[in-house]
Amino acid sequence: MKNLKSYLESGILEQYVLGDLSVEEMLDVEMNALQYPEVRKELEEIEQALTSYAKSIAIEPSIKAKTNFLNAVNTIDQVNNSSSANTGESYIKSLTFYKYAFAASLSLLFLSSILLINLNNKLNESYVQLAVLQSNNQKFSNQVNYKESELSDTKNALQFYQNPAAYKLVTLKGSAKAPEASLLVALNEDKEEVMIDLSSLNMPSNDQEHQYQLWAMVDGKPVDLGVFDAKNDSTGMKKMKFIKDAQSFAVTLEPKGGSLNPTMDKMMAIGTI
Repeated sequence: MKNLKSYLESGILEQYVLGDLSVEEMLDVEMNALQYPEVRKELEEIEQALTSYAKSIAIEPSIKAKTNFLNAVNTIDQVNNSSSANTGESYIKSLTFYKYAFAASLSLLFLSSILLINLNNKLNESYVQLAVLQSNNQKFSNQVNYKESELSDTKNALQFYQNPAAYKLVTLKGSAKAPEASLLVALNEDKEEVMIDLSSLNMPSNDQEHQYQLWAMVDGKPVDLGVFDAKNDSTGMKKMKFIKDAQSFAVTLEPKGGSLNPTMDKMMAIGTI
């Protein structure tokens, strides 16, 4: 069967269990059940569900109801024995009508339950697909933001390399905590720019909870110039905050996002202008 899933979801198996199909349709279902284990399993599950549902709504009649029912049966027997054939036939027809009406109501209730379950499953599938789509959109947005940041760094690097004479270069050397650390800082006071050369960066890679922070010393006070990450493949120039009248630059390792004041015992590199 090409579309087995569609066949299982068509509702024809529920109609088969309820006896609402023609003889030809019932034979077709039975042939499919013999040929496809999935169809046979689905039929068994539908039958079990119908049986469980019937048991769940079954109500044990009270003693009074049982007594009334037996009395009614005795009355029917008396009426059948004393009344004419037409009267008996009319009563039996009425009883038969109510029996089939009750069966039809039960079938309609069961089919409604099946439709509600299928609708709920489809809604759940839609919610899952929507969540996946939102997650993919967020990932795409993050990638766009990352590429825009890379493009900005590339523009800054191009500007520096096109006119390196306009920048004052300050080499930061490692502290006692990190003797091998180093970083090149470029300062252009006319354009009010401070940039760091990531290709010159020689510091251990920071983890996700920490970042390196650049400071400028102005009249003996540290001024925050922004944070950056150290990666093995870092290249290009990264633009930092600008401050006038800086006498020196320094780098410390701080919690992610930076600190208000430098952590002196985590000083990585320092250089005088």
